[in-house]
Amino acid sequence: MTTHTVYPARPHTTGHTALAIPGTALEELRVTDDAGRPAEPFTAREDGVPQDAVGAPLRCCLREVRAGERVALVSYAPLRRWAAGTGAAPGAYDEQGPVFIHAEACGGPDGAAGRYPALRAGALRVLRRYNARGQIIGGRLLEVSEDAQAAFDAALAEAFADPDTALVHVRAVEYGCFHFEVRPVR
Repeated sequence: MTTHTVYPARPHTTGHTALAIPGTALEELRVTDDAGRPAEPFTAREDGVPQDAVGAPLRCCLREVRAGERVALVSYAPLRRWAAGTGAAPGAYDEQGPVFIHAEACGGPDGAAGRYPALRAGALRVLRRYNARGQIIGGRLLEVSEDAQAAFDAALAEAFADPDTALVHVRAVEYGCFHFEVRPVR
């Protein structure tokens, strides 16, 4: 029999926001990615040549790629980079995967775009909870509803109700791609 731990509600701040890849990491990724490969910038085109990037989520400014933009598809290890700054040791939970970023520095997230980036109703996301040691301590499947902001607010309130949750990674279910990170407001 499977049991689920229910955590008591903790005061929730409605200010949960998605965090883009930090600027220092972006500077490094634009040269060499987390798999040790040089970045290979290209211009996104609507016809998919050289690569179908238009509409893909950018992790530097948390919006979709537009035709004509210079972007790069790089390998990114978000938990490894977080752990390096905190002293955590995620061990086998460390993973890396592809993300799109602007090839040159951009203005970062658009504050008027909402708290969570590029969400379409029906998209499937998994919210993975990590503790301060960098270990996965739970996850939740979320089908994005028409009111994506409210759906994410509720799912994140649930995630951070567990006092052991240090951060949450949001990933696409279909490809496992990292979309953004959320940390609690304490």
